[in-house]
Amino acid sequence: MNTATILRTCLFAGALVIAICAMAASDSLHPQPAFHASIPAGYDILRVQPSGAVISFLGLIECPDLEGAQQVAEGMNARIVSTDGKSLTHFPSSFSFRITASLRKTILAEPTDTFTSQEKPEQLLLQLRFRLKAFHALEVREIQPESVQIIGVPSDVPSDERIYRINFNVENLPVTDRIVLEVLSPNGERLTKFHFDLL
Repeated sequence: MNTATILRTCLFAGALVIAICAMAASDSLHPQPAFHASIPAGYDILRVQPSGAVISFLGLIECPDLEGAQQVAEGMNARIVSTDGKSLTHFPSSFSFRITASLRKTILAEPTDTFTSQEKPEQLLLQLRFRLKAFHALEVREIQPESVQIIGVPSDVPSDERIYRINFNVENLPVTDRIVLEVLSPNGERLTKFHFDLL
């Protein structure tokens, strides 16, 4: 193999390595779909004993300050970038969970678990409680809601569905933390939970 052939081979190999590195960098920096002001948080279905009633829980996170923000990169390099190009290091200070608790068959799925309550199902929907937990490495702390509202049908009007808005105002909550809203029965038993994770 002469010198010219060796040189061409080296140049080709070098160009190939550069191209592969560029593609890898492009993939790692490719932004995820943008966040929106309203983020679905999932659902759960539970059966109440001894009444046999089935309650569907649907979660929605409301956080206008996240509208348009994006996750850039993944793994250890992952970060959240706002619409103005700045990296977000903390959760927005204000956000809400909107939790719908319904006796209507709104979801075509079987209950995942059961719990016991002597309350009438319609009355039980009015007595739900909520607890927010923030997980930072091995540390856990509880955050009290700023307010809890029943929206939609007023509480003094009979209904088989209730919608709660649980408002929070937090400070210095890193985006690497995991946030979990727990839905509790009137006696404090955890019924289900909804996650709010940014990274």
